[in-house]
Amino acid sequence: MSKKDSKIAPSIFSFKGKWEELLENKEFVKVFLSDVLEDYILKQRWYGGKASKLKYIELSEYFRIQQHEEVYYGLLLEVNFEEAFYQHYFIPIAFVTDESFAEQERILPIKIEGKEGYIIDAVNLEAFRKLVFERILTAVPNDKTRVQYHKSELFSNVSYESSRFMGLEQSNTSIVFNEKYVLKFFRRIYADKNPDYEMSRFLSEKKEFKNTPAYLGSINIEDSEQVIITIGLMQEMVPNEGDAWDYMLKEFHNVFLNLQQKRINIDSLPRTDLFLRLSIADIPPELIDWAGLNLFLKVQTLAKRTAEMHIALGSEFEDTAFTPSHFNGDYEVWLKNRLLYQFQNRLNTVENNLHKLEGLALELAQEFLNKKNLIRKRFVDFDWTKLKGERIRVHGDYHLGQILVKDDDFYILDFEGEPESTIRDRKVKQPPLKDVAGLFRSFHYAIYATIFNNPDTYGYEQDALFKAGELLYSYIIGLFLGNYTDEIQEANLNIGYNQERIFLLKYSLLEKAVYELGYELNSRPRWAVIPLKGISNIINH
Repeated sequence: MSKKDSKIAPSIFSFKGKWEELLENKEFVKVFLSDVLEDYILKQRWYGGKASKLKYIELSEYFRIQQHEEVYYGLLLEVNFEEAFYQHYFIPIAFVTDESFAEQERILPIKIEGKEGYIIDAVNLEAFRKLVFERILTAVPNDKTRVQYHKSELFSNVSYESSRFMGLEQSNTSIVFNEKYVLKFFRRIYADKNPDYEMSRFLSEKKEFKNTPAYLGSINIEDSEQVIITIGLMQEMVPNEGDAWDYMLKEFHNVFLNLQQKRINIDSLPRTDLFLRLSIADIPPELIDWAGLNLFLKVQTLAKRTAEMHIALGSEFEDTAFTPSHFNGDYEVWLKNRLLYQFQNRLNTVENNLHKLEGLALELAQEFLNKKNLIRKRFVDFDWTKLKGERIRVHGDYHLGQILVKDDDFYILDFEGEPESTIRDRKVKQPPLKDVAGLFRSFHYAIYATIFNNPDTYGYEQDALFKAGELLYSYIIGLFLGNYTDEIQEANLNIGYNQERIFLLKYSLLEKAVYELGYELNSRPRWAVIPLKGISNIINH
C-alpha cells in the first residue's frame, strides 16, 4: 500500500485488487477503521457515543448489498469506548469516482487498481437507494440468504421513480421513495430484530391496525452467530400536518392567549380530581369556553387510537412475542432493579445540580431530596400478587412527538422503545398504562413548554400560568382516561380493576418523571421544574 498526492485530495490511499474484494484486504480494513472511520463517525448526527471517549473501532461483520454486477458493502461496526462498553453501528459504503460528492459526504479518498475516487456512505448515492428499493420489491418469500429482504403483499405493482433524504434525524437515516414510501436505515443496531420492525409488521400485517404507517418491507441480516439483525424498515409515507407535539403547542398557545382575551379568573375555574375518569359531557362549560371544544375532541380521538393500538397488541394468542402475560415475580425483580438504579442516579444528579436551580424548581428539588425515602418506597411497593391485569408488548417511548396529525386523526409511529434501554428490556411486556403515562407526561411538558416559550405573552405571572396549566392538565388526562378505559373494557383487554389502574398509572408517571429529570438537569436546568412538578403531583396525591 502507498500514499501519494493526487488532484483529488492531498493524501490518497492506493490499493491493489478490485473493489469487490476490498474488504478482504487486511491492510485496507486496518487503515479504514483506525485512520478514517473514527474521524468520520464522530461527526455524524446518528452517532450516539458523543458523551463517551472512543477507544477503537472493530469491523464485526460485513456483507454485500448487491444486484447483478452492482456491489455495495454493509458494515457492522463495533465502537469500543474507554469507559469499557461498546455500541454497534451500520454503515453501507460505496466507491465512486464522481468528484461532485461534497467534502462531508466523503469518507476516504482512494485509488483502487489505478482508478481514483472516494469511499462514501452509500445512502448518499441514488444508485444504491434504487438498488435497495428494487431488492425489497423483488424479495422472495422465506428468504434464507445472509441478507434477507422481505416485502409485504401491499408492496407490489410499483417501480422506482425517485428518492431523497427525509430530513435531519438524530439516530437513523430515512429515505423517501416516490414521495410515497419511507425506508428507515437503523444506524445504531442491536443483536436482535429491531422492535420497530417487529411491532410495525405485527400491527400492520397481522392486526391490520390502520393508524400506523403500513409495513411494506424490511432488510435483516443474519450474523456469524445466526442472530437476525434488522438494518432497514420500509413503510408507507403518511401525508401529515406535522406531529402531535407541534399541534398541541399551537393549541395550548391559543388556550393561554384566551386567558387574557377573555379575562379569565383562574381561581374561579372549577377543579377536578386527578385520575378521575371523565367523558366530554363532564367537562364544565367554563373549561370549554376557555380551552375550546376542539382540544377536548382531539384528546378523545387520541385516547381512542391509543386504546385501539393496545387492543391490537393484546389480542394475540399464537406468536409468543406478543401474547399477553400476567404479572409475576420475575417482572417485579426486573422492574425494581431497573428503577432503583435509575432513581439513585437521579438523586446524585439533583444533588450535583442544585446550584443551577432557582424559584419553584429549587423548592421542588429540595422536596425531591427530602422525600427520597418516600419515593424509593413507592418504587419498592410493587407487589405483583395484588395485580390482576395483563402485560403486553407496548410502544415503550410513547409521547406526542411519536404521533402524526392527519385530517383530524392521529397516526402512531416509531416503535423502537426507550433510547436508554437495552434491546431486551424494550421487548419486556409491560402494563399498557405505561404508554398512557408516557403520553400524560408529554401533555404536561407541552403545557409547560408553552408557558416557557412565551414568557411575556399571556399577561399573567408565571405561577398563575402554572396553576392554570395544572388545572387544564387534570381535565385532559381525566377525559383521556375515561375514553381510553371505555374502549379497552369493551374489547375485554384486562388492565386491572380501578384501584390497580390508578396505582399502575401513578407508578409509571413517577418512573417517567424521574427518568426525564436526568435529561433536563444535564441539558436545560430551567426545564427541570416540569419533571419535578410531575413527581410532586404524584407523591402528594
